[in-house]
Amino acid sequence: MSSVQDRRILYFFEAVRLGSVRAAADYLDVAPSAVSRQIAQLEHELATSLLERHRRGVKPTEAGERVLSYYRQHLTQQELLLDALQALRGLQGGAVSLAIGEGFIEALAVHLNQFSALYPQVELQVNVCGTNEVIRQVLDDEVHLGLVFNPPGEPKLRSHAHQRQPVRVVVNPQHPLTRIAGAVPLLGLDQYRLALPGVAYGVRQILGQAEHRAGLSLAPTLTCNTLNMLKLYAAQGGVTLLPTFMVEQDVRLGTLASLPLQDPVFATPQTHLVSRLGRQLSVAASRLLALLLQDMPAFKGEPLSVRS
Repeated sequence: MSSVQDRRILYFFEAVRLGSVRAAADYLDVAPSAVSRQIAQLEHELATSLLERHRRGVKPTEAGERVLSYYRQHLTQQELLLDALQALRGLQGGAVSLAIGEGFIEALAVHLNQFSALYPQVELQVNVCGTNEVIRQVLDDEVHLGLVFNPPGEPKLRSHAHQRQPVRVVVNPQHPLTRIAGAVPLLGLDQYRLALPGVAYGVRQILGQAEHRAGLSLAPTLTCNTLNMLKLYAAQGGVTLLPTFMVEQDVRLGTLASLPLQDPVFATPQTHLVSRLGRQLSVAASRLLALLLQDMPAFKGEPLSVRS
């Protein structure tokens, strides 16, 4: 494909990524008619339809998916070329991007600081988002790496390391639930001012499995997309569900209590360090990955199982 066509593919790529021609036009700072014209010309040159238009936006056809795959590979190869040249200069430049769940902020900050001390010229970008968005950004090559809690099965993801992270009931130490002998049942949990993360979060998806198995549906008093607010809500007398790594320090300090749940599905979730399967990571991204694989056991508290 010629450089002109690559330019046209950019318009097509942004229309798909952002969901509409108008959004792509705003992002590229051009008129919507210019985006439509470039996409139409690209379809003419390739003799195939690339977009399906719906009331809510656009989506690629099967041929469009092939073009997008080509363009992503093109961008990756471009990045690798520039990265290789920078590596010849001693990694004096480049960028690494990550998408992570909110619960990893504190632990990851330590390791990003270590990385920046080693490679001060490498720019780091961190996007904090829910499980589903972390996976999307990794699969769409918007980020090099993702650190995600309990991702669903996805054959296009490569898991470099994983670690079990049970989900537990989190309350303050004086809460009535702390007096229950044994594991806490789901039934009736929403009688205690239950706060939950949004449906895009791994915790909520695990809870959904448990609710389905038990034949019940819990009604939260509060739904929030900020996990730290859920911790504060629990400390003030409410109830929430969080993975163990989110509250380990709070439990040690005695400000929160962490209680097991009866359904075994809550004992099996895992944290995964992922990239897109088949993506060749840049030198800088590979160095950061190596650092995380080396240090993750220290901040996660138990050995990781590393997969090739």
